[in-house]
Amino acid sequence: MTRMRPAPILRHLFTLLITLLTAAGVQAQKRWTIGMSQCNLGEPWRVQMNADLANTARSHPELSIVFKDAQNDNLRQVAHINELVRSGVNLIIVSPKEAAPLTKPVRDAYAKGIPVIILDRRVLGSDYTCFIGADNKKIGRAAGRWIAARLGGRGKIVELKGLMTSTPGQDRHSGFLEGIKESSIEVVFEADMKWLEPNARKEMESALARFQTIDLVYAHNDPGAHGAYLAARAAGREKQMLFVGIDALPQEGQMYVKQGILAASFEYPTGGREAIETALALLRGKKVPKEIVLPSRVYTLENIDRGGEILGNP
Repeated sequence: MTRMRPAPILRHLFTLLITLLTAAGVQAQKRWTIGMSQCNLGEPWRVQMNADLANTARSHPELSIVFKDAQNDNLRQVAHINELVRSGVNLIIVSPKEAAPLTKPVRDAYAKGIPVIILDRRVLGSDYTCFIGADNKKIGRAAGRWIAARLGGRGKIVELKGLMTSTPGQDRHSGFLEGIKESSIEVVFEADMKWLEPNARKEMESALARFQTIDLVYAHNDPGAHGAYLAARAAGREKQMLFVGIDALPQEGQMYVKQGILAASFEYPTGGREAIETALALLRGKKVPKEIVLPSRVYTLENIDRGGEILGNP
């Protein structure tokens, strides 16, 4: 029986050790940390965005995500982005509270060579790696046209706006005005409810006190539309008007449509899944588009069981 001499045994063990260490090194290099800076978690839609990010990342064990909640505070969100840069994350996803205050920290992170994905709300300029979001102006325009058609081209409208220092609020407003410009629709009351249902309910109470005739409420998100509905119901006037919102989460806007609370909800996808897929492509050295525009649908009682209707162009 031939026995292996000690020296060959040692060489064999040394080679095996090097192979194992190299393999471990390769595996270690494939692990990445993503920093997620969320402007707030006071809106159900943003809670869903974080859930979509986490659920998609769960299928990729090489990824870990550090979540930050700015609690609707620009200064806190700026500090979070700077903190993520200092901590050495491999990539940053930012959903900004407002465009101007978040432009510089995003630009600084991008200048340091950190890929930055802007999700949902824009910053100023183009110093970022990729923007992901639906077309808010298109959604607002589609909502305006749908409302004008539903009301036969005339009626008195309440518009409850999202945060008007944010790009979605601005685009959902300007798009809506474009959508109704050929009609005789009159906006009799408008207010910035800052995306929050309690604010929307309070503003709607003011509108109800001032105007005896309101044909429809257009809110920039579904919580706003629901808050308006609750105010109208408390006043015994909910059957006198229609309510239209934006977001169309299954457990929120779509549910309200099924219940007959909302006449329509226009989808604004969270982009969480797409953000993780784009992040993985970037971390693996692939090129991605500068902008990824997500499709949108409108849900009404007539089409919700068919999965809604996709918004066409323009």
